[in-house]
Amino acid sequence: MIDIRPFKSLGGADFGWLKARHHFSFGHYRDPARMGWGKLRVWNDDEIAAGTGFDPHPHRDMEIITYVREGAITHRDNMGNEGRTEAGDVQIMSAGTGVVHSEYNLEPSTTKIFQIWIMPDVQGAKPNWGAKAFPKAGREARFEVLAGGRPGDAEAGALPINANAAVMAATLSKGQELRHSLAPGRAAYLVSAKGSATVNGHPINERDAAAVAEEREIVVVADDEAELVMVEVAA
Repeated sequence: MIDIRPFKSLGGADFGWLKARHHFSFGHYRDPARMGWGKLRVWNDDEIAAGTGFDPHPHRDMEIITYVREGAITHRDNMGNEGRTEAGDVQIMSAGTGVVHSEYNLEPSTTKIFQIWIMPDVQGAKPNWGAKAFPKAGREARFEVLAGGRPGDAEAGALPINANAAVMAATLSKGQELRHSLAPGRAAYLVSAKGSATVNGHPINERDAAAVAEEREIVVVADDEAELVMVEVAA
């Protein structure tokens, strides 16, 4: 089963400094049919104006992954962590027992991010933050695991999260094909960060999503140069 979710169908909010589109219910956007996808709870498509951002605020018991599409985001938290994550790279925050953090765009132009929340397998874990550069050359025509908590993910270089899930990214040239197997009981949510493609024969445009379940394999063919981000979770 594949459910195509066009960008124009997403919920959203415009606060001036922040233009947000929500794949799932979030903030003032509520849709009982879109409360999550398996363990995936939030996927926000955010555009943050230069010199603005999210002031310090708390989280707990959630795995929060930020994929930077354009620009950069600067993180600070009450654990003493501070870092700047650039386009194409990833940061993770395991909120666990509780963390207070801020996220600012200190760049001269708009920063665009995907913020992804995955429900943890264990409540009350020790909070953690990390960031890592992932050169796009390492994900040509294949999904590279950027953050994951499945067996082998950390050993392969992924940032660790407290969930049996994985956040992946791939780049494709026009006409290239990519195949990804899904084990029984697994689901996936794929978004085109750039370009258009087909997912098991279903067309998606830039920033559209494909929610996938009960499929043995995902076959993606790029219609033009494409950058894809996908989360695989327990269904």
